[in-house]
Amino acid sequence: MSTDPASWFSGATRVMFVHAHPDDETITTGGTLAALSEAGREPLVVTLTRGERGEVVDGPLAHLAGTDGLAPHRQAELSAALAMLGVERHAFLGVPPARAEGLQPTIYEDSGMEWLASGQAGPSADATVDALTVVPAVESLNDLFAAANEAGAGAIVSYDDGGGYGHPDHVHAHRIARAVAVALDLPFWEIVSDGAEVDERAAADDGDAPEAYDVTPWLGRKVVALRAYATQLTVDGDEIVHVGGQRQAISSVEAFRLRPAG
Repeated sequence: MSTDPASWFSGATRVMFVHAHPDDETITTGGTLAALSEAGREPLVVTLTRGERGEVVDGPLAHLAGTDGLAPHRQAELSAALAMLGVERHAFLGVPPARAEGLQPTIYEDSGMEWLASGQAGPSADATVDALTVVPAVESLNDLFAAANEAGAGAIVSYDDGGGYGHPDHVHAHRIARAVAVALDLPFWEIVSDGAEVDERAAADDGDAPEAYDVTPWLGRKVVALRAYATQLTVDGDEIVHVGGQRQAISSVEAFRLRPAG
């Protein structure tokens, strides 16, 4: 398990992280982002939507749920979290530098989701015409290509092909991020979901082993960044309590798997 961020992602410079909504970057990759930033490797975070369809934790901010005020509030939470992680390079998809040349800025809206009987998330029946997964995919793909090209990305990180837990925006993030990686001949690293096996010996036979990064030295930053997301979660000791009441350990290990091209 590596503790040296200079070697992570095979030493690629300016790794681009592609995340669906504000808070995803901190929950799944916060320690890694803090470590890379401290090491001067200038990670770029691209957020695809502003999380307009998200639920809100019960309490003083609950009135924001379902209103036009939620998106700007989540943007502010994202800015605070990135500052805590030391990340200086961020873009929303659809806005320069994450917008294809010659096109006016646009906003890709949260597609929403519904919980399925399997426990995974699935598409919502009432996604808007401006939702990330409803707008023709070529538009968001070209925007992400522009972001990677402008940033001089040396590698791309996003979710696995199931989007981690099935949210349609996460699945879309995987698809366009991997497509851009292939187009630019860049390594594509998928986030190994919490609870997945990260012991490198587990996949030694097939060469598909995840790389586990020990983010203990940056765990404090990750926790403080998580606390910025008061609409979405609560930090309770060494766990996150999500808006739906689900508990998730705040891990000091973040793991990624290098996927083959194509």
